[in-house]
Amino acid sequence: MSSMQSNTASVEAMRPETSLTHAAAGEGLWSNVWKQFRRDPIALAGLYVVCILVTMALFADFLANDKPYYSFYKGKIYFPIFRSYLVGVGLAHWPAELQNVDFKKLEGATQVFPPVPYRPGNIDLLVPYETPSKKHWFGTDKLGRDIMAGMIHGSRISLSIGFVAVGIAVIIGVILGALAGYFGSWVDLVISRLFEIMLSIPTFFLLITVAALLPPSIFLTMTIIGLTSWVGIARFARNEFLRIRNLDYVTAAIALGVSNRKIMFKHILPNALAPVIVSVVLGVAGAILIESSLSFLGIGVPAELVTWGSILHEASSATFAWWLAVFPGAAIFVTVLAYYLVGEGLREVLDPRLRGLR
Repeated sequence: MSSMQSNTASVEAMRPETSLTHAAAGEGLWSNVWKQFRRDPIALAGLYVVCILVTMALFADFLANDKPYYSFYKGKIYFPIFRSYLVGVGLAHWPAELQNVDFKKLEGATQVFPPVPYRPGNIDLLVPYETPSKKHWFGTDKLGRDIMAGMIHGSRISLSIGFVAVGIAVIIGVILGALAGYFGSWVDLVISRLFEIMLSIPTFFLLITVAALLPPSIFLTMTIIGLTSWVGIARFARNEFLRIRNLDYVTAAIALGVSNRKIMFKHILPNALAPVIVSVVLGVAGAILIESSLSFLGIGVPAELVTWGSILHEASSATFAWWLAVFPGAAIFVTVLAYYLVGEGLREVLDPRLRGLR
């Protein structure tokens, strides 16, 4: 037993160094990546924008909602936004006096509303195409819906599609890339031919075709984007596995009889993730751009959902309402640019050949 433990320890000792060039001794790869990344102010600004967008998507209900945070009514205290979550999962119910009530018209109540006291689906036919004002910061559309509320909740849809689609692509890409790079031979040949087949399938036109045949569905959109965008990730994983599998610590693990699955995903994969992460970040930006393009064309997501692309779609038929084009267009531009800046910053940090060239 002690002999086996010493052999395993020797394998671990032979694993490649996980530090960047000129990194301080004793520091891990990712701490050094962060230290190098912080030196790039442009990429760091992109990361801050991404964090703001993710936070906005997570807390959309607390930023734009027609329900208040706090309501004091008939001697009782309520927290309607929190209660709506509990009601949604069956852990609570609305009291009789608050069922189907418009909190804005609740007389005698003391309430605190979010900064944007609207939901994207709130229709007010009295204020169609209202220009930006103190009441509607980003204006309204033809149905009187608040554009800023639509922008905030639309970020949740856009980012969800981006992350879920890329998550599907990562699972497929890493597994197939690992198999091709580790086993080589006919396995690599077959999977490489699969790469070429998938590259011949245009994601955007496939989505348009599916939208013409099936009802609009967010899940379907995410799935198709994920199933057709994994080739880049798989190629990165394959190249890294081809490089790492010939290193001494992998050879030692094979000689000790360690299972292929354990070698691939415990010993090789952690050292092959760097270029994959860059591809993931850039993939999220690409998925958001595809979803926005589909929504602009009026397909891809259900019509009742408000997304950045759907607001742009409405701007195409109401050219006088400049706010319908400017605000969602700027949001798409800033979001995609931020993800690309983060991706390029990570690429420069993780690829020694690019470091210091910017």
